[in-house]
Amino acid sequence: MFAGGTARLLIRNSGEVPLELTVEPWADTYPILPEQTCVVVTHSPAEDGSWSGTLRGDEPFQVDHRPDSVTVWANGDCFHLSDMAGKAIDGADWQCPARGPDS
Repeated sequence: MFAGGTARLLIRNSGEVPLELTVEPWADTYPILPEQTCVVVTHSPAEDGSWSGTLRGDEPFQVDHRPDSVTVWANGDCFHLSDMAGKAIDGADWQCPARGPDS
């Protein structure tokens, strides 16, 4: 059983053109189509579920937005992406804990 914490962040493209999502510090990029929502999931490596934070301590994510792109800094030790139904968007799991209904 995974002892750390899990955080989810919904990213929705309500625009009319694709939006580029970059997940850092891995520098992975993904297109988010118009009206599409994806879920960025990260897992805390700490047993107490705390987060290292980026600008503030104990924050699982930091988000930077520009007109045509969004950068998400995931402060866990891994990340994976899914759609709203939980279907994986990317096959790479960056060695995240086993994916189950709560992943």
